[in-house]
Amino acid sequence: MSELSPRQRLLVLAVCCSALFLVSLDNTALNTALPAIRHDFGASTAGLQWTVDAYLVVLSSLLLLAGSAGDRIGRRRVFRAGLALFTTASLLCSLAPTLSWLIAFRALQAVGGCMLTPVAMALITNVFTDRRERARAIGVWSAVQGITMAVGPLLGGLLVDTVGWRWIFLINLPVGLLALALTGRVPESRAQQPRRLDAVGQLLVVLLLATTVYAIIQGPATGWTSAQVLVCAVTAAVALPALVIAELAQREPLIELRFFRQPPFTASALSAVCAFAALSGFLFLAALDLQDARGLDAWQAGLYLLPMAAMTIACPPLAGHLTATRGPHLPLMLSGTATTLAGLLALLGAQRHTPLLLSCHLLFGIGFGLVNAPITHTAVSGMPRAQAGVASAITTTSRQIGSALGVAVIGATVPAAGYTAATFDHASRPAWWIITGCGIAIAALATLTRFHAHRSTPPGTPPRSSARHRRQASRAGV
Repeated sequence: MSELSPRQRLLVLAVCCSALFLVSLDNTALNTALPAIRHDFGASTAGLQWTVDAYLVVLSSLLLLAGSAGDRIGRRRVFRAGLALFTTASLLCSLAPTLSWLIAFRALQAVGGCMLTPVAMALITNVFTDRRERARAIGVWSAVQGITMAVGPLLGGLLVDTVGWRWIFLINLPVGLLALALTGRVPESRAQQPRRLDAVGQLLVVLLLATTVYAIIQGPATGWTSAQVLVCAVTAAVALPALVIAELAQREPLIELRFFRQPPFTASALSAVCAFAALSGFLFLAALDLQDARGLDAWQAGLYLLPMAAMTIACPPLAGHLTATRGPHLPLMLSGTATTLAGLLALLGAQRHTPLLLSCHLLFGIGFGLVNAPITHTAVSGMPRAQAGVASAITTTSRQIGSALGVAVIGATVPAAGYTAATFDHASRPAWWIITGCGIAIAALATLTRFHAHRSTPPGTPPRSSARHRRQASRAGV
């Protein structure tokens, strides 16, 4: 590939950021629309969970496959296919006649979405070869993600209250079509030595995630001892050890299990699961609490979430600075503490007092805003460049798995329908205990990053623990 001009590199960055904007905005805005979807389709809480989790389960299952497909057959080709499919599925979601069709189209949307985020990051890495330019490009990429966290609930609420929830999907069309038209100017690239396809591992990952989430979501609706729930639970219990055995036998497995021999890497993956489980559960809970239980308009609910969203923009640069200068332990401890305090404040009755409720949202935003930089840094520390991408991809997948589990587990604790503000406060206490537990787990896992960082590496990988490397890795996670 010939050297691109600065203008061409910026065009590539703009196209990649447009794809991230599509995926992130769609997810954050949709939570605000859940009560409206319930009203139009007469959906149960389980139905609303599937509206979110159909996307997340498919996305988390196929992220690693999509990344390796881009490396093998061409990143631009896979990226364009993902954009086309995501845009088409968004149109289908806006036209869905029933909840079942909406869930099916959301799953199709996820197939397109899984081709965008990992492949876009690979395109950015390939185009921005200078280290400083790459760090700035990744900073812009991360800022776009933070902005969508802030504007998603507000824009979603505005659309729901004015033109209807279907427009949350329709606004994807002009952005998707414009980005698709511009991808012709994105250079094609492939990995020199792409990883082999691990079909068995991929099938087992899909089976494990789908059956686990199904059992958790459908358990309260059909009974935990119902035949379908028990079959899914047993299948998931068998699929997990089968996945471990299959991956250990592969020369180039879908999931590099040997990375988990390092306590810091394991801590980063588990922290990602906990942080994103808390986030997705928090957004799902807030949508039902603010609109269904308290009777707020969707726009007003978005305003209530503004303190949380603002902190997700303000805190990542601080987290990156702390990670670069002090290491990942401090920001992870602060993240876990803030998330724990948010959960405890809600358990003490913050929902009944607006200032306390806003403080709860503010603390949660601080906790989530501080977590991404240190977990990304911890995942790639000690990895040579050839394996850092695989390590980062596993952590990204951990984030999506956490999101899917958060909606499933926390959604399973809330009442099906017909609640008031008082009854919802009482019924949501188990959900807030789960969020509090996620915060405690993040703080506890931070100790692993303190006592085991850089002590061990995967077989054949030299340690890289210099301050310069820490600064580079932390920028990638901001």
